[in-house]
This record gives sequence, structure tokens and C-alpha cells, in this order.
Amino acid sequence: MITVLLLMVAGILAGWWLGKFPLVMKINDKLISWAIYVLLFLLGVGVGTNKMVIQSLDSIGLQALLLTIGALAGSIAMGWIIYRAFFHLNNN
Repeated sequence: MITVLLLMVAGILAGWWLGKFPLVMKINDKLISWAIYVLLFLLGVGVGTNKMVIQSLDSIGLQALLLTIGALAGSIAMGWIIYRAFFHLNNN
């Protein structure tokens, strides 16, 4: 756990310092996107190699779909609430 916290603090400090360089930030955004793609692929590989998950996919399929829809709806709702509370410009 301490490793995670130290890496997070190091990343915050690096971001604070590197934020002064727009090109570095643009490259960083691309690297983050590709890192997420790789992690999602590896997650898929992990699920695909788990025989228990594959065998019970038909029974957990509906639950997974409902959970996904609920998570998506909750994310959209919270995003809208946060946008309205903090970022919405008052037109008065």
C-alpha cells in the first residue's frame, strides 16, 4: 500500500512540474489512453483464461449487463450533477 501511495505522490509531483510543457502533456495523454487499452486487453485475457467465468457466462450474462447499465447510468448522472454543481456557467 505504501508503494501505491508513494507512486501516486511521485506522479502528482511529476505532473505539477511537467504541466509547464504542453507537448509533454499531449504525449502523456496518449500514453495514458494506450495504457488503459493494454490494461483492458489484459483484463480480457484474464477473464478468457478463467474457466469458471467462461462456463458460467450464460448465467451471469444478464447480471453483468444490468450491472453495466447501472454503472453507466450512475456515471452519467454523477457527471451531470458534478458538472451542474461546479462547472456550469451561470447565464444571469
